[in-house]
Amino acid sequence: MNMTRSNRSFPSSDILVAPRDLRSIAHDLGYSPDWNWSWENYKNMIVALTNEYDLRDHLEIGGGRDPVFQPPELLRHGIKVTINDISQKELDLAPPEFAKLCCDIASPSTIDTIGFNRFDFAYCSMVMEHVPDVAQMWRNIHGLLAPGGTALSFFPTLFAPPFVANQLMPEALSRAVLHTLFPDRKDDGGNPKFPAHYNYCRGSEAAIVPLLKQIGFREIVVLPFYGYSYFHKLPGLRQIDGAFTRLARSRDWRTFTSFAFVIARK
Repeated sequence: MNMTRSNRSFPSSDILVAPRDLRSIAHDLGYSPDWNWSWENYKNMIVALTNEYDLRDHLEIGGGRDPVFQPPELLRHGIKVTINDISQKELDLAPPEFAKLCCDIASPSTIDTIGFNRFDFAYCSMVMEHVPDVAQMWRNIHGLLAPGGTALSFFPTLFAPPFVANQLMPEALSRAVLHTLFPDRKDDGGNPKFPAHYNYCRGSEAAIVPLLKQIGFREIVVLPFYGYSYFHKLPGLRQIDGAFTRLARSRDWRTFTSFAFVIARK
């Protein structure tokens, strides 16, 4: 078991204590199931896990041109970050201070190409919903992590109504609707739309934990979140949807989560 120094409430800095579990770390960050918390604290969660488990060699999956950390933060947090993306064009736009890895993280050949036990920490935001075979992606992440390594994935979940509609509508139609409501999501903007599959994108332990345990992860936490902004420009529907979201959140109806953090340790 990894041991860390702690001076939280002890008179001597020489006393060693076991790291906190994943739920305790989330609790100490002030975890709330409100969807705004997930967006505001994704980076904070990465930093908290990094410090708790001494995770210094990071892999950001799907980071492209817009990684979570800025170059000055690498030294501040004492980390090395390798940015992964399927597009070399996106990687070429990323800051030069980062190592870069162009590959499909969900390919069956990924481990053969990159090798086992390469990183302490792997994380991604708004990536897994676009992957057709998420089980293979999780297997690859497990293989890429060193023993004791940690993974964090942040993704939208079914069966939130906007994501159900996105999955059911033809891609051309869903793209047109999104571009109308959110012009910044156009293909030539900084946040373009990609086809979504929502494979294993759920907010419940029952849908995810068995797969991750089978793969070999030993500690797994699913943090659910409720709410979104997709209907904010649609009066009437906005109020109806808001009332249902509040009900689902108050009763923790995991079928109707909107987003989730999945955190797993190897």
